[in-house]
Amino acid sequence: MSLSKNNKNLKKDIQTPEELFEAFTNIKALIIGDVMIDSYLWGKVERISPEAPVPIVQVQKREKRLGGAANVALNIHALGAKPILCSIIGNDPDGQELIKLLDENNIEKSGIILSNNRITTIKHRILAGHQHLLRIDSEDDSPLDQLDQDQLLEKVKQLITECQVVIFEDYDKGTLSEPIIKNIVNLANQHKIPTIVDPKKRNFLHYKNTTLFKPNLKELKEGLKMEELDPKNIEQLQHAVQKLKQQLSIESAFLTLSEQGVYIDGVHGKHHIPAHLRTIADVSGAGDTVVSVASLALALQLNTKTLATLSNLAGGLVCEHVGVVPIQKELFLKEIKLKYDWKELNTDLI
Repeated sequence: MSLSKNNKNLKKDIQTPEELFEAFTNIKALIIGDVMIDSYLWGKVERISPEAPVPIVQVQKREKRLGGAANVALNIHALGAKPILCSIIGNDPDGQELIKLLDENNIEKSGIILSNNRITTIKHRILAGHQHLLRIDSEDDSPLDQLDQDQLLEKVKQLITECQVVIFEDYDKGTLSEPIIKNIVNLANQHKIPTIVDPKKRNFLHYKNTTLFKPNLKELKEGLKMEELDPKNIEQLQHAVQKLKQQLSIESAFLTLSEQGVYIDGVHGKHHIPAHLRTIADVSGAGDTVVSVASLALALQLNTKTLATLSNLAGGLVCEHVGVVPIQKELFLKEIKLKYDWKELNTDLI
């Protein structure tokens, strides 16, 4: 697709990783989707309950973090770009807590709408050391009513023209639906702003005519109803991704394969990039980091192999930490310089 004036003005002659991160600071990313709170109770287990055969957790630490689309905003912010988060949450105590967390993390909240018809999604995780014992979710995943849909679309219309990329961050919690997706994609395409999708099952086939579609293997199998898909079989992956591109009329498909790395079929060819060997502590939030890096690379018009390589590296880095955490900019920059020759990696810009 031809790009908006906003994107054409972004720096293209990126000669070093440092210049890449400098270019990130010129990007505004509109993030639309399900936001939530990730709540953690950390403790230790020394005995079993006399009331039932379950462990007793002695709480030592409590923590609340931004989750879902808000974690993508944290990653975008951590990379030096400006996230503009657009979503609907409940007008309730958890909603006020989420607003407080946005303020504490310097995340723009002008796109957040408080609704009396929703509750704010919160995921409570109970951990003993590194062991994840239990998760308790409080949520309403029903589709938005018409009033909330209209408010969300109006908010997007107000914000979209100042942005260089639109991110759909879908967690199947009801914020995104077929009419909302269709309207926003049409709006982005009218303004020639690239779109990137992090999908879930419910809306999987509704993201037609988007720029970059990023499912994981499970989402791809469920979305296309393909029971057998071996991540080690490149021919099978190529066939499935080609089917996906044709069905959705998307420009590029970017498939994450966990320990098998990533596969991209884009405007600059087809590439499989292996995962880096790492000590995995927790995969939670890795997809948020991958889509964040990919979206900034898309806004900068990097070639698709570079986009996939950088995103793959970033996703692996956050897996070394327990819980949902954003990428560390300095560590990411160090890893890029350690593992790649930038001139070889970034051979072609659009």
